[in-house]
Amino acid sequence: MAWKPDPILVTVDIVIFTIRERELSVLLVRRGSPPMKGLWAIPGGFVKKSESLEDAARRELHEETGVSNVYLEQLYSFGDPGRDPRGRVVTVAYFALVAEDKAPLTPGSDAADARWFRARELPALAFDHGEILDYALERLRNKLEYTTVGFQLLSEKFTLGELQGVYEAILARPLDKRNFRRKVELLGILRPTKEVRRAGRRPARLYRFAASRFEKLKDKGILFPF
Repeated sequence: MAWKPDPILVTVDIVIFTIRERELSVLLVRRGSPPMKGLWAIPGGFVKKSESLEDAARRELHEETGVSNVYLEQLYSFGDPGRDPRGRVVTVAYFALVAEDKAPLTPGSDAADARWFRARELPALAFDHGEILDYALERLRNKLEYTTVGFQLLSEKFTLGELQGVYEAILARPLDKRNFRRKVELLGILRPTKEVRRAGRRPARLYRFAASRFEKLKDKGILFPF
């Protein structure tokens, strides 16, 4: 008798990070249908036969947030046999980074609600999504030193205070203002503009990220020493 493999379903789940009110936040959707109806979950869905994993992730990202052309990276695969009561379901997790000014909410067809939660104050999550989110947060923090992920959470133009705020939000700890700015200036990866933004009592200079300069530093093995 010929061996027949057990059917396995494949999903994608996308951990979507942004910065809101200087806090690292993650988008969650309240499940509107079984299983685990009413629980909060990471946005995601089943992969269609006609699409690749990344195409499925980008489709789900657009359906849940209404945005596209954002930073998206494959995270890890989660396949515990008992992770989903619907059967043998393997999920390929991604994480996306969305600047606050590009982070609207568009609940998907199977979601009753969508909401941003502070990463340090999360509700009970469906399936194994707590484990997925913890893994995504660890990856994000580790990548701060050698990639541009921090800048993906900023608008095209930003102040030094906003840049420091992103790093503090991700690391969940304060950074010395003078030391942070000295290190950034030494790296030479910011281009000052002629524009300013009112930030408290004083206007603050706006900057742009110089990606080409960063690439040269990365090739030399220079990291962000934060």
